[in-house]
Amino acid sequence: MSRIPVVVIGAGQAGLAVSRLLTTSGVDHVVLERGRVGERWASFRWESLRLLSPNWLSRLPDFRYTGPDPDGFMRATEVADYLRSYAEYASAPVVEGADVTAVVRHGGRYRVTTDAGCWTADAVVVATGWCDIPYVPAVAAALDPRIDQLTPVGYRSPAELADGGVLVVGASATGVQLADEIARAGRRVVLAVGSHTRMPRRYRGLDIMWWLDAMGALDRRLDEHPSPAAARAEPSLQLVGNPDGRNVDLLSLHRRGVGLVGRLTDVAGRHIRLAGDLTETTGRADGQLRRLLRRVDAYAAMAGLAGEIDAPEPVRPVPTVGGVAGLDLHHAGIRTVLWATGYRRAYPWLRVPVLNRTGEIQQVGGVTPTPGLYVIGQRWQSRRNSSFLDGVRHDAATVADRVLDHVGAELSGSAA
Repeated sequence: MSRIPVVVIGAGQAGLAVSRLLTTSGVDHVVLERGRVGERWASFRWESLRLLSPNWLSRLPDFRYTGPDPDGFMRATEVADYLRSYAEYASAPVVEGADVTAVVRHGGRYRVTTDAGCWTADAVVVATGWCDIPYVPAVAAALDPRIDQLTPVGYRSPAELADGGVLVVGASATGVQLADEIARAGRRVVLAVGSHTRMPRRYRGLDIMWWLDAMGALDRRLDEHPSPAAARAEPSLQLVGNPDGRNVDLLSLHRRGVGLVGRLTDVAGRHIRLAGDLTETTGRADGQLRRLLRRVDAYAAMAGLAGEIDAPEPVRPVPTVGGVAGLDLHHAGIRTVLWATGYRRAYPWLRVPVLNRTGEIQQVGGVTPTPGLYVIGQRWQSRRNSSFLDGVRHDAATVADRVLDHVGAELSGSAA
């Protein structure tokens, strides 16, 4: 068993960012990764998956994108390569192939057990990320077994789907991307729409992420939000990182022939039940978008940009048909259901009492109730972009400082 001041679990952007700051502070540590650096990005089977943010918005501590296409969008495999380059640049002490099986507190320290060895540490940073395990609702178990079921992790391309139509459940970033790609391949697609955040890829000639970054919207702090719980429950931005910069939202999908229906509420064999809330959810998203674009227009005027950019563009509403109460999948020719219903986290190896009733790690700014145990990469951990490739650097600085304080105290106590 090896003894070391700090163990970081996970070598994605969050773990590597903390590692870099610990290294520059002279703190000995190890980064444990179950596969390779950037494993989650490297293992995606989805061929066309790209970052939702432009390459220039990929900033990590002491490192940023310097390639030939700053306004482009990295593919998943390129993100994995980017993270490996960062690990090499930062001389990150990564142990690959170290799948963690247990973290326990023992004698005021932590024992971390993996299938590649054991470590004892004064502090542990959990950096396993927000998009861990695809969430599939319990009603999926009642679906007719003759209908294929997939999650985005198992999806590769339209060509590998069963013949026939496809029902995509969920209309956030992943759901609209999948619906668009499958419809473009000539398949019939129905999209079950729940709460979503509509967003144009470009506005007034500039990428929407440029506006959000310039306005400070991505850096909005959780403690500035009137309802932190509501902030964490916000759906992801309805964006796609296409090289051509086109919009992929409910309006563009409707024009492409994708059938839009309300939120899926129940399943019974080949029959699905749908909520009659499509008009309400799309109207709410359209209203939120109008308010955001008014803020962009005000910022453009204040910054003196109005004469240098395109004219304001109206928000065109999404046409919605009268509520559809249900759908017979066989009659509709649908042979595949794709669950784009988000992700959940699971910590079966974390044997420290820091999980709440929903299984999430309790934390404030990355600090858990148990001394010496920290977390990073959580959605809205401290600000809007906490779980983004770019935004994790802010939380990394905070968490690294807390680790330094704790490790310094532990070392002082040991010396005494």
